[in-house]
This record gives sequence, C-alpha cells and structure tokens, in this order.
Amino acid sequence: MPNEPAPGRAVVTRRAIRDIVRAATLGSYGVTGFAGGAIDELFARLGLASPGLSVDVDDGLSIELDLSVAYGVPVAEVARQVDSAIRYRIRQALGREVDSLTIRVGGLVCPPGSLPEAPAGSRSRRRSARAAGSTDLAESGTDVA
Repeated sequence: MPNEPAPGRAVVTRRAIRDIVRAATLGSYGVTGFAGGAIDELFARLGLASPGLSVDVDDGLSIELDLSVAYGVPVAEVARQVDSAIRYRIRQALGREVDSLTIRVGGLVCPPGSLPEAPAGSRSRRRSARAAGSTDLAESGTDVA
C-alpha cells in the first residue's frame, strides 16, 4: 500500500466554513453570540441565513463577523482571541490561510441580575424624583431607635 497521497481535489462548501467559524467564535472567551436584528434571527431559524456571519470565497477567503460580547470583558482581547481561534481552526481544517477577517462588536450583553452601575448623578436625581419608600431608611445605613 503506497504512503503517497492520491492526487485529487476536495471541495469545501461555504456552509462548512461557516460551521467551522461559528464553532471557533462561540468557543472563545467573552463571546455571547452573533449580533443581528429580529429579521436576521428569523432567517437563521428558517435556515436561510447566518446572522452576524458572512463568508466569501470568490477572491480568497474573507470572513466578516458581527458579535455581541459579555459586559465587563476587554473587547479588544476578545477580538484578538476570536481572530486567533478562527485562523487556527481554518488552517487546521482546510490547510489554507484566511485572507481577510473583519470583526465588529455589535453590542454588549449583561447577564441577568448584574446590570451596570448608573452614573453617580443619575441615581441621586432618580431618588429625589420619587417618593420615599418603606425600605429607603433601612438601605441608607441610618440607625433608627
């Protein structure tokens, strides 16, 4: 049995490349998903499109991503990790390099129950605009006899 590879050709579809890119992206730290509107999500559920992910193979391999990132993580570091993960996975799976990779962060996602702090001035204005509640004194830290 010869050890030499047989001459031939392999065809990789855009869908296969999208699946490789999607897996590499969603496996990266800080990425919560792909950014896209309601119409994009509807097309994705119908299997007609991949929101936030575009692959073009006409003039080399070019990939465009629109991501949503977790609130509080360094966005630049997340983008570097996504770039590295995609380039590595494409190189391993297809044996070729990515010619162009564009990453856009379309939004930040806050986990439930951990909303970011409001600016200092807005909190005091909000409290003065409403009536005092039953727990306001207890939450203020004031001792009541």
